[in-house]
Amino acid sequence: MQKNDDLKVFISSRESKCGECGEDLGTHAWITLQGEKGALCLSCADLDHLVYLPSGDATVTRRAKKHSRLSAVVLKWSRARKRYERQGLLVEEEALELAEKECEEDKEQREKNRIRAAERREELDEQFIISFSKRIRELYPNCPAGREKAIARHACLKYSGRVGRSASAKALDENAVYLAVRAHIRHTETTYDELLMRGVDRWEAREAIEYLQDEIIDKWRGNN
Repeated sequence: MQKNDDLKVFISSRESKCGECGEDLGTHAWITLQGEKGALCLSCADLDHLVYLPSGDATVTRRAKKHSRLSAVVLKWSRARKRYERQGLLVEEEALELAEKECEEDKEQREKNRIRAAERREELDEQFIISFSKRIRELYPNCPAGREKAIARHACLKYSGRVGRSASAKALDENAVYLAVRAHIRHTETTYDELLMRGVDRWEAREAIEYLQDEIIDKWRGNN
C-alpha cells in the first residue's frame, strides 16, 4: 500500500491537458496533479527521467524504491472496484538496475528461505490438526477409530473458511469441535447429501436428518 506522502502519477481515463505547457495529452496520459495547475505531464513535473517498474515482484519494487532518490506510485482508476489501484512504480534507472542485480545475487538464498517458511507453515498446520483430532477424541470417545483425523483434516483445510480455521477452533473450543463433528456426521452418516441431490431444500434436508444426527452425536459422546 502506498503511503499518503508518496508522489503519485495517475493514468488518466479521460482527455487531459497539461496545466503548464498546455499540451493536449489525450486519454490514458500519465499525469500528476498539482494544485491550481491541475494536471501536469511528466516532463513538466520533472518525472520524465524515471523508468516504469510494473507491480509483481515485491522484492524488486522494495529495493528499487529504497535505492531511488526520487520515485512515484503509478495509479489507475478501476471502474469495477470504484477506486484507484496501484499499477507500479516510477524509479531512477540506476536504482532499478541495482535492485535487479541484488535480487539476482541472492535469488537462491531467498528461494531457500521461501521453501523453509512454507515447510514451517505446513508443520504448524500439521501440529494443529493433531491437536484438533485429539480434542475430538477427548470430547467424542466413541467416535469410530481414525475418524477424528479425517474430521480434523477436513475441518482445518487451509483457505477453506471451514470451522477449523476459525479463532475458536484454534483455541480448541468445544463448540467449534462440535460443529466440525456435526458437519461430518451430516455428510457421512445420514442421507443429507442424497436429499440435496434430489432437490430438497437445504434446511428441509437438515431438519429431516436432525434426529439421526443427534443420536449419532450422543453415541459418539458416550451418552448412550
